[in-house]
Formats: sequence, C-alpha cells, structure tokens
Amino acid sequence: MDDLSATPSRPRDMLVWKHAAASLRAGIPTALLCVVRSEGSSPGRQGFKMSVTATGLAGSIGGGIMEHKLVELVRARLREGDYTPEIRRQVHRAHARSDRSGMICSGEQEILLLPLRAEYLPSLEACKRALRQSGGFRWAVTADSGPRVVADTDVTAPLSRYQPGENWQYEEKLGFRDQLTIVGGGHVSLALSRTLSTLDFDITVLDDRPALHTHLLNPYAHHKRTVPYDKLAPEVPEGPHQYVVIMTVGYRTDAVALRQLLHHQVRYLGVLGSSNKITHLLQELRAAGTDEAVLSRIHAPIGLPIHSRTPEEIAISIAAEIIRVRNTPESE
Repeated sequence: MDDLSATPSRPRDMLVWKHAAASLRAGIPTALLCVVRSEGSSPGRQGFKMSVTATGLAGSIGGGIMEHKLVELVRARLREGDYTPEIRRQVHRAHARSDRSGMICSGEQEILLLPLRAEYLPSLEACKRALRQSGGFRWAVTADSGPRVVADTDVTAPLSRYQPGENWQYEEKLGFRDQLTIVGGGHVSLALSRTLSTLDFDITVLDDRPALHTHLLNPYAHHKRTVPYDKLAPEVPEGPHQYVVIMTVGYRTDAVALRQLLHHQVRYLGVLGSSNKITHLLQELRAAGTDEAVLSRIHAPIGLPIHSRTPEEIAISIAAEIIRVRNTPESE
C-alpha cells in the first residue's frame, strides 16, 4: 500500500547540511567529515559525508571502526578548540605501513576533517537552499578557505573534483547525482518510483493519459507531466547521468515511445515487457533498419531475472539492474 501522504525525496546530503547548519546556529561546535577521494573496496565513496557534534551525528563516511575513530578524533579537536582543517588518508589493509584505518577491505580513502566556524553558517544555509532546487550549484572548499556555494555553469564537469597536496581543493555538485525518467504512470511505475526514491534519484514520470490516478497521485515523483508519446524526445534529457524506463500501457505505445528515444544518449534505456513482446518489438525495429549497435544499448526485457510477479517485485528487479549499471564504470 502506497503512502499517499509521502513527499518526493530530498538528496541524501540534505540531512547532513541541515544538522550542521542547525548545530552551528545554536552555537554548538560542529565539524564536517567528507570523503574527498576513494578507490578500491572502500566502504565510503567520494562525496560521502557526515556532520558531527559532541552528542549528535548525521550522515556517514562509510561506517565501521574507521568512522568511529575519525568521529572521536574530530570531537576531541572541537573540545580543544582546534579548528584547523585536515585531509586524512585511510588505508584499509591490515599490513599497510602507514595510515591504517583498522579495516581490511583493501581500498583507500582520503577524508576531509573540517571543523565549522560560525562564519560558515551562510554557506551551509546556501547549501540547503541549493539542495531544494533542481541542480545548478556546487559547493567548494580549499585548504585556506571555508565552504562556499558557486554556480554550476559547466555541464560537462565531473560530479566532484579533488586536487590533493598542501593547497588541496575539493568541489562537488549539489543535488541529485542521477535523474530517472519513467515513461508510463501505471502501477509498476508507482512501485518503481517508491523504490528508487530511496536511492538518490531525481524522478520524473510521464504519461499520455491526463486523468490516470496512479500518475496523478504518485507522491514519490519530483516531476509529473502529461505528454503525447509521439512528442516524447524533447521531454527526456540526455547525458551520462540520465536513466530512462519505458513502461506504458501496452505494446503499441511502448513502440512509439522507444522510437522517440532510440538515439538518445543516456546511461540506461530499458523497456518493460515479456520476452515475446520484446522479441517482436526488436524484430520490428530491425525490419525498419535500426542499427544493431543502437538496439544493443536497450535493456529488455528490463530488470534482473528474479521471477518477479507483483509490481513491487518487478520494481525491485528493475532497481537492481539500474544500480548495477550505475555502479559499473562505463569503460567496462
């Protein structure tokens, strides 16, 4: 049963920035921990962050003994009044010669320990405001300046950038990392919206039926629009962080939607349907002269094969496939 009182999710980092800003506003000594670099089997990835006070926490840099030690370290510094920022290398190998984290998962991380001064509060509030919008901003910090919010004018820039060394610099896009467009607003679309709302996606649902209740009442989608499927292409953004799922009311409308998006440059394009339906759909596209390289990009039938039947099970299978694509380097 869907909770129709639910609201669209906020980016995962919102809780961290809210906790940090509220603590600082109350005059409570606070620090920010942020993973600025990660490699291998690190429990925390670049961009993971947390806000820390003497008695409270929000967020995570990966958990385990490493997180515990760094939280206690930064709390000690806050008690001592030491507000010097520091980058700490953490090596997750038992026999590392230095910087051992206490974990043995074999990766490495570099963690920014940033005690927050009172004058940083306007920047923290600006981060919160930016997270309520649909992108367009980044936060940045350097060895000799506190956090600040800047306009994100370069759409080709990576999500985060770290320059190591004595004059280190770190910057990161504010907001959702990835955007999902669901074409079709039925029961599976509603279930998928609910599942992916927990996975840090900005969710858009499009349907060509203006009075469809599962579309109108979807409380998890950030954006909902009624769009004719034969005019779909301009409604769906392209880019390396765009994911598209087609699940309309039937085969014919799926075919119309897919033809609109076949040549879209997106990270993931999937179509819901049985094996027979997908075989027939691909045969039609081949007969129309569609190149095999184009067809090979389509995930269909969509989802991992877990014998799913209900809308909720189907949503989990699709979400799992999307997670696998998102977490696999594009070069593989």
